[in-house]
This record gives sequence, structure tokens and C-alpha cells, in this order.
Amino acid sequence: MDSMPVNWEALDTLIIDFAKSENLIEDSVTCTSSSSPSSSPSSSSYHQRLIIRQIRRSLEVGDIDAATDLLRVHAPFILDDHRFLFRLQKQKFIELLRRGTAEARDSAIDCLRTVLAPCALDAYPEAYEEFKHVLLAFIYDKDDPTSLVAPEWSERRRFDIAGLISSVLRAHMHAYDPLFSMTLRYLISIHKGFCFRERMSSPISDLTERLLLEERDPPATPQESLYEVPPFDEVDIQALAHAVELTRQGAIDSLRFAKGDLFQAFQNELCRVRLDVSMLDELVREYCIYRGIVDSGLASSSVSGVRTLSEPLKVDQPDPGYSSSRSCSLEVDCETNKHSDGESSISNAHMNNSPEINADVVGTPRTDVEIRYSCEPTGNRDDCSTSETHRPENSRVLQRHRSHGTGERSKRKRWRGRYDKHDYVPDVQQELTATTLAIGTNLLGGQQGLENHSTVDPIGNRENMYETVLAMKELASRGMAAEVVEEVNGIDPEFFVQNPVLLFQLKQVEFLKLVSLGDHSSALRVACSHLGPLAANDPSLLKALKETLLALLRPNEDALGKGLPLHALATSLQVAIGRWLGIEEPQLMKIMRATLHTHNEWFKIQMCKDRFEGLLKIDSLKEMNTPLLSNAVSKSNADTSTNGSSQVTVSSSGRMVDDGSSPTQMSSRDVVCDENAILKVMEFLALPRADAIHLLAQYNGNAETVIQQIFA
Repeated sequence: MDSMPVNWEALDTLIIDFAKSENLIEDSVTCTSSSSPSSSPSSSSYHQRLIIRQIRRSLEVGDIDAATDLLRVHAPFILDDHRFLFRLQKQKFIELLRRGTAEARDSAIDCLRTVLAPCALDAYPEAYEEFKHVLLAFIYDKDDPTSLVAPEWSERRRFDIAGLISSVLRAHMHAYDPLFSMTLRYLISIHKGFCFRERMSSPISDLTERLLLEERDPPATPQESLYEVPPFDEVDIQALAHAVELTRQGAIDSLRFAKGDLFQAFQNELCRVRLDVSMLDELVREYCIYRGIVDSGLASSSVSGVRTLSEPLKVDQPDPGYSSSRSCSLEVDCETNKHSDGESSISNAHMNNSPEINADVVGTPRTDVEIRYSCEPTGNRDDCSTSETHRPENSRVLQRHRSHGTGERSKRKRWRGRYDKHDYVPDVQQELTATTLAIGTNLLGGQQGLENHSTVDPIGNRENMYETVLAMKELASRGMAAEVVEEVNGIDPEFFVQNPVLLFQLKQVEFLKLVSLGDHSSALRVACSHLGPLAANDPSLLKALKETLLALLRPNEDALGKGLPLHALATSLQVAIGRWLGIEEPQLMKIMRATLHTHNEWFKIQMCKDRFEGLLKIDSLKEMNTPLLSNAVSKSNADTSTNGSSQVTVSSSGRMVDDGSSPTQMSSRDVVCDENAILKVMEFLALPRADAIHLLAQYNGNAETVIQQIFA
């Protein structure tokens, strides 16, 4: 499956927003002081999500009283609604019987008389029958194989009611998950649907299967007063139904609950899809370290974590969809950013069983142990030799970066991890010992290729490589192409022999920079010495060369700023050099490339624009202004993204072209399919949009004929 160019700067913004919204990072300069969620711009939403999380966990462990206490304080409307109160009290009745004591049995009878029976009369039409049925729990024990109320005894009911209450609270409080979390859910869902439809294997299935869980929270049902509402636009119904895989009636109910707000209904439904939060946090942290957003801590710790994301996650929690990251690692002294040998600052966080939220406790930075990332080398390459010529730590760019780059490192965030007072905190001392042993063993194995050439500390080598790659990425993003080429050749002259397109792009930058400075003679020397020979060896670069030379005709324009996406080039350079040095790109980058590509392909099949790509910033992730590099980039990436509209003309090449007109035209058959006809076939036959268009094309765009033929 092809990949496609991604606007990594846009992704950085989404990732940083996610990490801040979830209180996962903090500024290094402030890490010595306790950070409270109240200092965050999104503290209100963060606090509300913590409340919902606490209520959910209380329900999942069967502590109905604790959940009710929290609801009474933070969401009393839930207890005022007899639909929810009845479900809560019915579960409380079961949990009391589950205890098996005489006292608990008396409490269960009291619950029946005082709360459950009155609620059953007006909760919802089926409530009274459910009330009579649950009374059988007095007769049939939870372990009785012939029990007629086995579903009531099932602990699955806890998770069902926890999911339902969470859905309602999330929608009522507008406490939606951070934008990146929703975007990732959506893109992975489309990716899986596309692969299933096209009968093709996914290159990221090992990640997506673990990250996106199959289960969904139950939908929040609208109140009876909302059942009589004006009919919704069929366009909205179909867009919602196919975006989040609902039936048509399910989409209508979701719109009713959201009072007709399509985008609110979409967010409500998307947040019902469950992610493995622990794995997501690890993906984000790996990406942040790779991109230089957070400090790696490799130089600050006596060991480096090496659990890669290709290995199964180990989460000590019954429900990974709502677990938080609890992996152990050595923490870094934030003030000095150093540890002396054998020193580490470890503290145990303690659970608090109070139902009240304490912002100071919740926001306390994690000081237990966190696993540090270290990507494995791709092989025992001679290029990774630590000789004087090839050792990254001898690079002048690294030395220069260290001499005045400590300020750059100090700007990086510190990873604090996900923590709230209901997280399980293991025995730190025991897990520290086990983690240290595992880390040491894996790290030595991962660095074996480097150790064949040197006795230098492998952790120091890893830190040097990270810093070298980040420093050259920074130089490239500033347009300092000549310096980058010089430094890379100093590390390994063979790199650009194997990556001529990157060399061509860097020389383009150098050429345009010289043109902007008015030094045309030097610019032409660069073109003659490098751009010309490279294009001669690779004809696909010839068009880009011609367009680059046109800059000579426009000396007063900012050719460098307009012609080249420096950030995109810097990222391509980072990935290539990192892989050359044995640092694989983060798994999240692979996920984003694959899912954005299938998002493009999916909506080519649908022959319409995604109604929700603006809300989820998917359009920003695809936004690549690459007028001079488009040919070169296409050698390693899929076709650039294509924008359409809800009404599009599809050419014979399959490209979507926005013409602003109302019909959708099938050029292959010269059949005009009216948008209303498409919606009519989708509604009556419950078909996806692409299938509806395909059928209309067979019957000259006549919806009535299609429907008659299907039912004939």
C-alpha cells in the first residue's frame, strides 16, 4: 500500500495539543515545581474527563454508591432522569446480592422497596418487566448454570452501564477527547473499512488491531420529548451513518440526542469508539522524542528503555480501553537534567478511595518509573562505525549544537505521564529491578552493531545520534542546506550516494538561497556541479530542475520561501538519516501515512468530500505546498491529496474535480447522477454511497428504476 506526504508540522501541533490536554507533558523549566491541571488552558475539560473516568471506574468495579455520590455532586441531572436511575439501582441490587451476606440481602430488599420499584413505574416502557425479571436473582444464584438471569449476574453489565453513563456525561459536559484522539479513531476506522472492502492486507494491522478496540460504549438515547422533532436532512443522516458506521435509525437517534447538530452528534459517536489509551500514550511519547518535542532522557539516565511498540503491551487493568500508561522507568532529575551513577529519584503514589476529585492530587507529576524509548538499529552496518570519521559524536554540527544548543534542549517538554489518583501504582522498587534488568539486556542487544566497533557507552552513542539527527533537522528547516550536506558527508559519504533525491532537494535549497541573495554565479555553480548531474542520472528530477532554474527569472521573489517546504524536507532528512544510523521512525508516523492515504482513496470511491475532515484537521495534515519538490517527493510517496466537494465530477483517471455544479457525473458511462438520486438509493437500499452510484450508473441515473429492479 502506497504512503503519502504528511504535513508533519500540522501533526506536531495536534500531538502537542493532545499531550497538553491530557496533562502528559510540562515545560522542563517548571518541572521542579508541582504542576496542577488548573494551569492548563484546557484544565476544565481535563477535570471533567477525570470526573467521568472516576465515575466509570467505580461502576466497572461494582461500586454503585461511590458512582452515585460523584454523580450527585457533579452531574445530578443523571439521578433526576429515572431511565438512568433505574439502571443504576438495578445494578446496585445485583451487587448487593453478589456479596452473599445476610446483611447485604436485607439491603437489597430495602433497595427494591424504596428506589427500584418506584423507578420501574415510569423509567421507560420495558422497565417494569425488567424489574419483575430481576427479582429472579433471589432464586437463581450467580453460579447457577440453569439461571434465567445469567445476563443480570454477568459483570459485563457493569461495563455496559459504565459506558452508557460515560456517553451521556461526555455529551452533556462537552468533555470530548482531545482532537488528535478523535482524528486517529476516525482515520483508523476508515483504513480498516477500506482494506476490508478492497480485500487487501493492511501494513499497520499489528498496530491498529491493538490500538482501536472492537467494543463501543452504548449510545446515549434521546429523551422521549425529543422523539417528535422536525425531519433531519437526509444528507446529514447518511453522512453521519457512514462516517461512524451506524444504521440509518441509529444516525437519526444520534442527531435527536444532539438536537440536530451534526458535528456534535459526530463527536458523540466517535468518542464511543474505544482506544487502548496506554498504547496511544506510548505512541505519542515515541513520536515526541523523535521529533524533539520532549527530552529523550537518554543522556540523563543510567539505562534506557527499549520496549518497542512491536511488542505486546502489558497492562494491569481489566479494561485497556480506559487504562492509562503505567509502565515503569527511571525518571530524570528535571532541575539538573542529570543523574549520577546509581542515583534515581523514586516515590510511590498512593491511591485515594475518596469519591471527590482533588485537583492537586490528580495533577501531581509522576515521579515513579517510566520506560525510555530506544529504537533498534536495522542491522550491523559499517556506516554506524564509531571510528573518528563516522562517529556522530565527532560531528561539528553536534558539537556546535551542544555549545549553543542547550537552550534548544531546555525548550523541549518533559514527559510526565498519565496519572490520576485512581491509577494503579505498582511496587516501584520491585518493578524497578525487573525493568532495569530487562532494559539492560535489550539495550545491549540493540546496540550490538555499534559495540562491534567501539567500547564507547552505547547509551552515549544513542544520545549522540538522536542529537545529531535533531540538529541536522533543525538546520534543514532553517534552509542551511550546504551545512547539512557537509555534516552528513562528514558522518558517512555514502549516505547521499544511496539517497540522491534528498541531495537534489538540499541542493535546490542551496541554489534558491543563493538566488535570493543575488549570487547568481554561485547558484549556477551549484546547478552545474550537483543539480544537473543528479537530474541526468534520474530523469524524474528533470522537471523539478527546470522549474528550479526559473527562479533566475524572478530575482525579486522569495523563491526559497515559496518554492520549497523546508519543514517537509527537514522531516524527510530526519527519517532517512535516522534510519541510516539505526533509529527507526516512530510507529505513529507509519500509521498516519497509511491512514491518510486510505482516507484519500476511500473518498475517491465515495466520490464526495469528507464532511468532517475540517473538524478533525485532516485537511491540514494533507496540506503540502510543494511546487518545486512534487516530482521528487512522488518518488517516495503516493500521489498528493486531492480535495473535492460534496458535488464532484469524476474524470476517467478517478481524480475528483470540484466544479461547483450540482450533479455527480460518471465520465466512464457519461451518466449524470443527481445527488438526490444517490441519497434516495442509499436510503431505500441501505447501501454505501459508492455502491449506490455504481447501481445508478447501470440504470442511467434513474433511482426509481434501480429500486424497482432490486425489489423485482
